[in-house]
Amino acid sequence: MKLKRAERMSRLGTETAFEVLAEVNKLVRQGRSIVSFCIGEPDFDTPGNVKSAGMKAIENNYTHYGPSAGLDVLRETIADYMTKTRGIGYSPDEIVVTPGAKPIIFHGILATVDPGDEVLYPNPGFPIYESVINFIGARPVPIPLLEEKDFSLDVDDLRRRISPRTKMIIINSPQNPTGGMLSKQDLEAIAEMAIEHDLWVMSDEVYSRIVYDGEFFSIASIPGMKERTIVIDGFSKTYAMTGWRMGWGAMNEALARDVARLETNCESCTASFTQIAGVEALTGPQDATVSMVSEFAARRDILVRGLNAIDGVTCVKPKGAFYAFPNVTAACKRLSMRSAKELQEYLLYDAGVAVLPRTSFGRKNDGEDQEYIRLSYATSRENIAEGLRRMKAALEKG
Repeated sequence: MKLKRAERMSRLGTETAFEVLAEVNKLVRQGRSIVSFCIGEPDFDTPGNVKSAGMKAIENNYTHYGPSAGLDVLRETIADYMTKTRGIGYSPDEIVVTPGAKPIIFHGILATVDPGDEVLYPNPGFPIYESVINFIGARPVPIPLLEEKDFSLDVDDLRRRISPRTKMIIINSPQNPTGGMLSKQDLEAIAEMAIEHDLWVMSDEVYSRIVYDGEFFSIASIPGMKERTIVIDGFSKTYAMTGWRMGWGAMNEALARDVARLETNCESCTASFTQIAGVEALTGPQDATVSMVSEFAARRDILVRGLNAIDGVTCVKPKGAFYAFPNVTAACKRLSMRSAKELQEYLLYDAGVAVLPRTSFGRKNDGEDQEYIRLSYATSRENIAEGLRRMKAALEKG
């Protein structure tokens, strides 16, 4: 008997950061010293007040099912938070809480995009966008992010990529993997196109509180955009709560009901005690987050300065998130390597430094001839200094 798996599984991608992390852990178990820049996770612990709230919630028996859209108290808290931070009014009925932010990507696309529709998405970008678009049978249309524009996009190029089959535009600002941000002017241009062509916009704003240069601005704040925008945010990055698995989506009320129904069919609901901890995260002291972002800014400066001091490497200073995306084209040529993937493997196995190659964040765009790697500086200053030392020795060898 030969059992066949569903054809759609051949279209489902992955997040290679976790594959590289598994290889890093394997090498460490073998006794290798590895400086890892591969995983996008704050190296800080969840603030103590949030942990205490979660433990108290368990003691108070918040251990049962809750509504698929999330506990009322958390949805109310998130609605208030969104109203304050985005400058537009949100109600609890426009909020859906999920186990992490990824389900909003999956459910949001599933609820709005049909097979054969086209979805525009940033490239390089978070790989799950392209993966989900392909999985549901839609057509992914990449929007190139350009180094010469500090990894923003070309608005005129975006306009040319819209077709009668376009259903959604996905944006991410601050961005993973580049650390770039979209300007208010770029967002206003995207909003104009979305309204003109009657498109959904999915705005991934999980790094909205991790900004160093300029101010964060949400496309949902632009008149006419709230009803057509799915805003994604969460607790993982801002409050160092990756393992708690809790995020949310803000969207119009009708779509929120659809997404909550998908949540019912998928996970039933988000763990109740983590949601109580989420209330404390949003309403309690914010000192830990402010301190964490300040430290990330200092690490960014150390890393970018060190990368630009390596022969064959140039790095645009990221404006947000906690990633650097240096151009390593000259380094690859100097070492007779065909791609950043080869360079990534060389750095891992020969230099003991774990990074991710450009192709972990989408296939290269047409005409793209530069090579990049991504480094997460969500690691200590000591690790950054040692990783830079190893990289410089490896890339300038000979």
